Amino acid sequence: MNMKKIGLSLIATMLCLPALWAQTDNNNLRNSQLSFSRVAKAYANFGDSTRRMFVSKGLSYPPKDVYIRSFKSQNEMELWGRDNPNDPYKLVKLYRVCALSGILGPKRCEGDRQVPEGNYFIEDFNPQSDFFLSMLINYPNYSDIILGDKKKPGGDIYIHGGCVTVGCMPMTDDVIQELYVVCLNAKLNGQNYIPITIYPTKFNKKGLDYLGRTYATEEAKQKFWVNLKAGYDYFEQTRKRLPVMYTPEGKYVF
Repeated sequence: MNMKKIGLSLIATMLCLPALWAQTDNNNLRNSQLSFSRVAKAYANFGDSTRRMFVSKGLSYPPKDVYIRSFKSQNEMELWGRDNPNDPYKLVKLYRVCALSGILGPKRCEGDRQVPEGNYFIEDFNPQSDFFLSMLINYPNYSDIILGDKKKPGGDIYIHGGCVTVGCMPMTDDVIQELYVVCLNAKLNGQNYIPITIYPTKFNKKGLDYLGRTYATEEAKQKFWVNLKAGYDYFEQTRKRLPVMYTPEGKYVF
């Protein structure tokens, strides 16, 4: 083999390495997760039904791209999915958040019992949670760091089972099993960052009237919600998400 062919072979091998590393990482994650009895139980209980959920919406499974929206005032969590980055999302299922702590408004410091509001992603999967299973949200994000308490913004915000909360988003054990299976499958299928947006309420007429009436004197919250509403409106109109970016002042850029 001449040097040119050797060089081309080496280049081809190097181009394949990232995909091979990613596949190895995913295999390790899958084997690690399934070694825990709660995850194995979740897959046994909901592996087939989650597949049917997506197929019934005309979506492939394991999922390629999932997105979660949650509305604190309505105690609702929506699961959306799509097959391609240019496709609009389809609503796959609506869940109930079974408990809520704090009031409407973003989380700004440790111990305020607030559920965060804003744009996040699922950072980790915990198969040994005190609340059956849990998925860690990457709070605080850049906006929270800028606008919240600089020393103690808080953390450890999860979607979890157990139906109790001091600032997280609790579900029943059956629901967290189903969501865990869907999101872990999306992760294993190549979606490294599963986005989740948490809103105080739906920014429709009823929701806006309520926020304007109940929090009329809270200027910081009103400005924050106006900022969040831009992303909400874009999704409602297009069923697509915009990249999450920030200004140096901690505002979202849509």
